[in-house]
Order: sequence, then C-alpha cells, then structure tokens
Amino acid sequence: MKTKLILFILSTFCIFSLSTAFADDYVGSEKCFDCHAEHYNKWQASGHPWKLRKSEKAQYSKLPLPPGYSWDDISYVIGGAIKKARFIDNDGYIITTAKDGSEAKTQYNLEDGSWSFYHKGEKKPYKCGPCHMTAYSPDGHQDNLEGMIGTWAEDGISCEECHGPGEKHLQNPVKETIKKMTEVDLCGKCHQRGGTGPEPPASGGFIRHHEQINELKAGAHGDLSCIECHNPHERAILVQKNICAECHEDIAASYAETLHGKQDTECIECHMPKASKSAISVATYTGDVRTHIVEINTAADADMFKEVEKDGKKTTYAKGFVTVEYTCLSCHASRDKVWASKYATNFHENN
Repeated sequence: MKTKLILFILSTFCIFSLSTAFADDYVGSEKCFDCHAEHYNKWQASGHPWKLRKSEKAQYSKLPLPPGYSWDDISYVIGGAIKKARFIDNDGYIITTAKDGSEAKTQYNLEDGSWSFYHKGEKKPYKCGPCHMTAYSPDGHQDNLEGMIGTWAEDGISCEECHGPGEKHLQNPVKETIKKMTEVDLCGKCHQRGGTGPEPPASGGFIRHHEQINELKAGAHGDLSCIECHNPHERAILVQKNICAECHEDIAASYAETLHGKQDTECIECHMPKASKSAISVATYTGDVRTHIVEINTAADADMFKEVEKDGKKTTYAKGFVTVEYTCLSCHASRDKVWASKYATNFHENN
C-alpha cells in the first residue's frame, strides 16, 4: 500500500512537471491581441478556434443540443462555426445517443439545421488530435477526463499552432523570435486524411472532407502554396477570391464575354465545384465543400473515382480531375452527362 502511494505521488509529480514544462513555451492567443489585434479578430471569426471549445464559450453560439442534454451535461463542443457541431459529455466522450441512451442523431449540421448520426450508439472517445487543438501531445487526458485522449496547450487551432510557441516572441517581439510558416504541409497536417499523397479518399459519390492538400497535389495547381489564394487568418469561404485571371488572363478575358461570364458565374463554380462532402450533400452531385481539383474531364463516360483493393480491403479515391456531373449538372440538373459533355468540351475555345 505504501509503495503504491509513493508511486502515485511520483507519477502525479512527473505528470504535473511535464505538463507545466510543456505549457511554459505557449503563452496563449490572447497574448497576441495586444500587438496583433487585426489578425487576432479575423482569426477569431475564421473557424479555426472553433474546432474545439469549452461549453462555457460554445453555449453562446446558440447551438441546439442532442435530445435530453443541457449545457450542464456538455464539457466541450467540436466545431460549430461553419459545417457541423458535435458534443462531448462530462467524461470526455463524444455524444452518440440521447441522454437516456436511446438512439438519436447527435451531429448538428449548420447549413440546413438537420441532424445526422455520428458513430451511433458507440462509446466514442475524443481522439481528434492534433487537428483540433494547439500543441497536442498524445499522452494523458485533457482536464483529467477519461474520454479525452491526449493533452494540449490551448483548445482549437490557435496562433501558436501555426506560428510556434510565443514565449520568446513575447519577451523580445521581433520577427526572428516567431515563425512565419508558408509551407503547404503546415496546412496539410490537418487538411488531409491518411497522408498528404495526391489521391484524395472518397466515399458515397463525393470526395471526403478535409482533403484539400491531397486535392491540390492531385491537380494542376500542385506547386502552389495555400496562401497564394487564402489569407490564413481569415475564414477561407470569405476570402476565396476569383483570382484566376492573374495567371489565366487570356482565358478570363474571353470567358467574360460568354453567357456564364456575363451573369457573373465565377471560375470556381465550374473549376472548384462542391464535389466534397463534410456534413451534408445538397443534391446528387453537390456536396457542401469546394474541391481544390480544378481540371475538368468533359468526356461523357469519364469516371471521377477509382477503387483500389489492398490486403483484401477496397478503398475509393478521386482522380486528378472532376467530371461534368459535378461541374455542369449541379446547376443544369434536368440535363444529362451527354448534353453536358457536348457543351463543356472546348468550352473556352467555343465561346
């Protein structure tokens, strides 16, 4: 008994010491506000800090809760900014049933106010590191909650997740004491599933969500950096700009004279269609996330997906192009692929 007590005290001391040392270099995003108020305020609205929030913050978002739950039963909310929200109970497990244990849809979809099943009825620990928090470590349990796998310095994707720990910069606020990272793989750490290879995983007729790096590398823009089109401090859907003309000036000029151009249909409507799905599909060929694959294969018989079998397991991947059902039929829903192929082939040359 005495030995167990000594071991418990030592292990507690070690955990405390490690967590203290772990957090020492990280000062928290609020410290950045004093000097970088504009960037801080844009980041607050970007969705990145919403990836994980304690319930005392999240409850002011006026999100509905799964059946039977009150905010007293919620420790954290996952997401809730743009696409969807999931909820974590007071033991750190993601809620997958109604409070009484009965079957219930527990993922709230912001775009249309619907609910979806999420790992229905499972006891689902929260193990979403490192993509929903800052300075993630797989060791321990955040807030000592059994279901929370790992520990971290700050909830959500904060300034220091991309710029590195800020203690030295706080003491000596010069450029040399903080990181300015522009590498694609920094974004790719989270905006991918199963690696940053150039084959985006797909399922159910759509590219899976958070595959932007895979899509980028699979397509014609594989050499571009994310920040060439996106301000990393702002919400991507707000700063997605029609900047294609900067590199494709002649095509953009001719396109402006077409029917689509005159009605202000932007390039991204066809070259970045909503062929990916995060929470819901809006229609048969319309998801809720734009793909970063820009090449269009206009052949009527082109298949955007391929199935690969390895070790007896079949996996579906998207190819390096989108097809006309996603680019044309998402608007022209009464038509078919043959019609779309006829008018889409050599579109820029014919118009």
